[in-house]
Amino acid sequence: MAVRDLDIGLLRTFLAVADRENFAGAADQVFRTQAAVSQQMQRLERLLDCKLLVRVGRHKRLTEQGVRLREYARRMLALNDETCRAMNKSVFAAPTRIGVCADAVDTILPDYLALCARTYPGMRIEIQVNRSRWLASALRRGDIDLLLELEQFDEFPRITFRTSPVVWISGTHFHHQQNLPLPLVLVDSPCVFRRMALNRLEQENRPWRNAFQTPTLAGVRAALRAGLGITPRTIEMLTPGLKVVGEELGLPTLPSASYHLYMRAGDNSDGARKLSELFIPS
Repeated sequence: MAVRDLDIGLLRTFLAVADRENFAGAADQVFRTQAAVSQQMQRLERLLDCKLLVRVGRHKRLTEQGVRLREYARRMLALNDETCRAMNKSVFAAPTRIGVCADAVDTILPDYLALCARTYPGMRIEIQVNRSRWLASALRRGDIDLLLELEQFDEFPRITFRTSPVVWISGTHFHHQQNLPLPLVLVDSPCVFRRMALNRLEQENRPWRNAFQTPTLAGVRAALRAGLGITPRTIEMLTPGLKVVGEELGLPTLPSASYHLYMRAGDNSDGARKLSELFIPS
């Protein structure tokens, strides 16, 4: 039997599927789309010429061969990560400065930082949280090295590493009388979710009113929990005290939103290049 080289990226995704027991959870963990995770597992099964996963209800369970591979994969990833840490212990010349939109701070940023720290433990990272336009200007000026953002800026090279469904969200005790205009909780312009919601409501000729407006995501959460209205946001914002109300209120579906990692073209620090390479699909 010919010796075949195993792709560490495929093994990392395989372990994520084994741990989460579904492609959706694994996709969040490895910053891939569900379709990309499915394709990676098909590639791995073809490479090893065996079935690794079976569907049991809504879950993905390991076959006997999958259980066997899991043990080898864990050892291989541990050695791979140990090697990377040993080879990257040199101190980077300067901190890597990352601008982050408010929506990502307590949703996808923790996993992002954990992956960065595991791979480059000697790297210093500074985070700046602000509005989208301010962060784009900071990237343009060179005041930050990378930008994690939902807004689309065509002037910068970007990597898309997660696409999330956008849903209508309210507080758990919110109640709306259908004959009244829809009370919206909105962030000040410019805002991708504000544009998305108002465009869809206008297309449906659905009456609405601005019940609460704020410059911050914290203000949005407070207004929702107070029962002042509803807002459109990615599914990651659904935390205790909030619920999805689109179907209940007969609201139009909303397009998905993508998180992008932006960088400056041809003028990136060593840290920025290394962190961006973590999210280039394998």
